[in-house]
Amino acid sequence: MHGVVRTDTASSWSQVCKMRAALTKGFGMDGNRGNVNWDSSTGQGNPSLSILVAHYCRGLHRRKVQHHGETATSARAITASTLQKLFLFNLKAEKDGANDDWCGPSLRVCLHAIYTLATVCLLRIDEVLKIQAHDISWEHDDANVPSLVLRLNFRKTHQFGGKVPFIIRLFPAFMIHLCPVRALVRWISRSGITSGFLFRKMNSNNEPILLKSAPMTADFFLQCFRNNLVDILYLHVDEVYAYGTHSFRRGGCQWLSSDLRWPLRQICEYGGWSMEFSHLTIVKYLISWNDDPLLPRSDFFNFDRRPALRCYTCNRSCPCA
Repeated sequence: MHGVVRTDTASSWSQVCKMRAALTKGFGMDGNRGNVNWDSSTGQGNPSLSILVAHYCRGLHRRKVQHHGETATSARAITASTLQKLFLFNLKAEKDGANDDWCGPSLRVCLHAIYTLATVCLLRIDEVLKIQAHDISWEHDDANVPSLVLRLNFRKTHQFGGKVPFIIRLFPAFMIHLCPVRALVRWISRSGITSGFLFRKMNSNNEPILLKSAPMTADFFLQCFRNNLVDILYLHVDEVYAYGTHSFRRGGCQWLSSDLRWPLRQICEYGGWSMEFSHLTIVKYLISWNDDPLLPRSDFFNFDRRPALRCYTCNRSCPCA
């Protein structure tokens, strides 16, 4: 067309991004639509920023990765600070006791239990949703500190046995938003579930159904997780879709490495990854361009920046701690 020879780049993912950016700018400037997300009920906003278009682009990108070998984009890792915001918001909503547009108090308690288990135990979402009451037990050490013992019947990395239990002690009070022990106790106490799947499908009143053999689906959880992110973050529609069910496994891996300073070998052993570092599988969980930066680029050489959060183990707060 117009004497221009088409190349393979015309159908690449980067070209799709450029075309959508041009549409967004065209609707925003020439069409006077601005950069507001599209609202199908009122016909207001920028059509290029609709949830439908964002969902289509995500699917298209996944297809290009699978069938054309383009580089995959990992789900954005969840951070400890984001989990803290989710915890505080959900706790306040639980105390208010009212159902909002998309969920009620019980579902929020359920979601946070799933968040903490997936993050701390480095579990895939389908592994978390298949946890049953008989898979968990409780222990106390000599100091009477409770511990959660989780024994999974099936894991992707241990399909033929050799599965070791996860033993999670009660976290300190300053890490309450990350503590699976507290989160699971709150959910079991509220739901009254003593047998069958712990995380079940919800009824119209946002309460777990009585059918013991009907676990919550991954699609339903993902939609609730993204709605929960909208509660606490003023995110562009594309930023919400940057998070996925794998965000917790990646976020937990980065939390263990950056915050708790676990060595790579210990993380691989705990998470079930191969310790053959020639494959560098662990790197995909630790580093991705899609993740939130640990430090703003403008502060790389800002020697007057505020100190980092104090480590409660060594009491140091410098960035090199």
